[in-house]
Amino acid sequence: MDRSAENRTMTLSRDIAAPVAVIWSAWTDPEALPKWWGPDGFSCRTTRIDLRDGGEWVFDMIGPDGTVFPNHHRYTRVIPMERIEYELLWGENGPKHAEASATFESTGHGSRITLRMIFSSDAEYQEAKGFGAVELGMQTLGKLAAFVGAA
Repeated sequence: MDRSAENRTMTLSRDIAAPVAVIWSAWTDPEALPKWWGPDGFSCRTTRIDLRDGGEWVFDMIGPDGTVFPNHHRYTRVIPMERIEYELLWGENGPKHAEASATFESTGHGSRITLRMIFSSDAEYQEAKGFGAVELGMQTLGKLAAFVGAA
């Protein structure tokens, strides 16, 4: 990774006491994913979801105060039980603000999930950091752990 990308990269990781297969299912099941995705107090309203190479998830994150945040994930690579790569867009077909990946690794006692986002610019990275993206992302991973019964 070049130096400039390194400075725009945010990495979050959590160990979850559940097998990769269980976590993978929660992440790739179109019915399950919207139930746990997002920080504490947020919900998802899905327009469409098709998690595969070339697929997409168009959805709104709805904050505790009712604020709607349009989102669009374009899936670029899906390696079953190992990795999901996708682009983060501001709303349907909006501007890309990051390239992201989720990796799934067996730890022997469960699984390690790692989210990585390479933001499109330093400004995008600083904005995400400023509004608490690290803490909010960790809350999302916490909701995943609770969803699979391993919180």
